[in-house]
Amino acid sequence: MSGNSTSNNSPPSGSGNDKKQNWAASPSTVFNHFATSGLSVAVATAITHPLDVLKVRLQMQLVGQTGPLSGMVVCCGKLFLSAVKNEGPKSLYQGLTPALTRSFVYGGLRLGLYEPSKYACDLAFGSSNVLVKIASGMFAGAISTALTNPMEVLKVRLQMNPDMRKSGPIIELRRTVSEEGIKALWKGVGPAMARAAALTASQLATYDETKQLKHCCWHTEHPCNCTDRYG
Repeated sequence: MSGNSTSNNSPPSGSGNDKKQNWAASPSTVFNHFATSGLSVAVATAITHPLDVLKVRLQMQLVGQTGPLSGMVVCCGKLFLSAVKNEGPKSLYQGLTPALTRSFVYGGLRLGLYEPSKYACDLAFGSSNVLVKIASGMFAGAISTALTNPMEVLKVRLQMNPDMRKSGPIIELRRTVSEEGIKALWKGVGPAMARAAALTASQLATYDETKQLKHCCWHTEHPCNCTDRYG
């Protein structure tokens, strides 16, 4: 039985190694990973951007003031009506340009860095267990956020700007750099990197492990053997 189990499990393992080598050797596949992931995140961002505008304004609701925050549902409703009435429907899409740019680059880099990091660890240590996947996810998330933090800063500042006629990504970028210095574009990068590292590690590692566990348990004659890698 042991021999049969080994022989049955060997082809998928070899096939997986071939796929890894092919993936690493194909620039077109690397580009596809980046483009499809980045485009997916950008589309999701475009759809949910009005909610992000309300979220940012709600978070800044009582800056410099004391007192309890309004109820979430009531406050969001008031913010929505106030923004549409006083600033027009377009106000719900303030900061959309840097948001889409950040989403495409961040989404592409997050997956684009995760796979090479995982395969590099596999080549270096001969293992791609869950700890390697968590570390790869943390690295991918942190680096992606560090590189795209300037776009996040511009997005938030534009979302908080009620006068759209005098603002825009380029104008806001020039104003920020001239008045506060280039370091201002990386304000909050530390907490943002920590959050992205934890988020990416939990998302991608869990997805990766679940996918492998499903494949192992559903496509082998001895599904109980797939638990050996966790034991």
